[in-house]
Amino acid sequence: MSALREYGLTLLVVVAVTYLLTPLVRLAAIRFKAVIPARDRDVHAASIPRMGGIAMYLGVVAGLLVASRLVPLRDTFHGTGLVVGLLGAGGLIVLIGIVDDRWGIGAIGKLAGQIAAAAILFASGARLTYFPEPHNGLFALTQNESVVLTILVVVATINAVNFIDGLDGLAAGIVCIAASSFFIYYYSLAKVVGLSAEAVPALASILLAGACLGFLPHNFYPARIFMGDTGSMLLGLLLAYVPIWAINSLDFTTLSYQANRYAEILPLLLPAAVLVIPYVDMLRAVIRRTRAGLSPFAADRKHLHHIMMLEIGHSHRSSVLILYAWAALFAGAVVGLSIVTVPLAVLIWTTLAAVLALAMLSIPKLRWWQRTQSEANGWPPAADRLLGRAEQTAEHAPGHAEDEPAKSGTPADEPVLRAPSNFIP
Repeated sequence: MSALREYGLTLLVVVAVTYLLTPLVRLAAIRFKAVIPARDRDVHAASIPRMGGIAMYLGVVAGLLVASRLVPLRDTFHGTGLVVGLLGAGGLIVLIGIVDDRWGIGAIGKLAGQIAAAAILFASGARLTYFPEPHNGLFALTQNESVVLTILVVVATINAVNFIDGLDGLAAGIVCIAASSFFIYYYSLAKVVGLSAEAVPALASILLAGACLGFLPHNFYPARIFMGDTGSMLLGLLLAYVPIWAINSLDFTTLSYQANRYAEILPLLLPAAVLVIPYVDMLRAVIRRTRAGLSPFAADRKHLHHIMMLEIGHSHRSSVLILYAWAALFAGAVVGLSIVTVPLAVLIWTTLAAVLALAMLSIPKLRWWQRTQSEANGWPPAADRLLGRAEQTAEHAPGHAEDEPAKSGTPADEPVLRAPSNFIP
């Protein structure tokens, strides 16, 4: 019997608990003074409370409790270290995030905490020990290699999610899309192909998606609460947990004899596709800052989401929705490659058409019909772009937001553009 109904019930519990607790966490954050005033690099007039990750963590706890009582899912907990991995490592990262959101932690201290949380995941059984090779072979890692690589992947994913937490709802939405893609893939392996070990990453994906869905109504533009490092580090930790556990437990020999396409590369390709936006943004930031002689962790306004707003000129909401669409396209193409039975050529051409349409939606200057219309009306496209950029610069100049009186909450007509804190407060 399929456990899809039980997964759905677990998802609803996580969503409901996270959604209902977030307003309480917001009040607690205000009383706890976890409210950081708008900084020079921020473009929002009001101070908004942080620590929204506490509600997410409590939602995950509730989901684990419910899942452990459901007959088709409770076997997932036996001998898997799921509770220790998610609650132990997650609890530590949430505590670090609370301290950082309230008082601030230096780069070294935060990195040490992230490594400690990754070590708990490793001890719970979520570790990279081997990778598939062609012709049913396996490339095994030594113990030291396994420790280093596992911790590196966890820490990198934590900070990649932290890097994209710069617009209201952006990190939660992209992680939700990633978690949903993971669930579809690993649920199909667990229930269709018959690899029962993949029930663990499937359940972890549902818990992660539920936490994001429950938090998004409070965090989408205009946000009433930020997840802070409490939330972004928790989401990154859980997002890393899913593929690490899946690759470690996947029976590649059995998988290669099933209808699953490209079984030797998809378990590695899927995490790469799902995490492409946060990883690309993180790598761009590190290279950009290093070439400029700055610390890789120095905040700036040149992340992908900043480019969407400040240079291309999209609104806050459209920037977030377009980045959602890119994340869904990357993840959906790889998941579809595995589980959709249409001819491969159809899938490829459909994906290319979606990429073209999304590229024109993302970059206005690619819309040739608008350029033609502008020229017909006697308005040179170059002047149009220069005027738009000048208006953007005037609107988002440092100190612009501070010229307005502070209000409670974030007004609907004010953009909220936050530089992610990365390793620094």
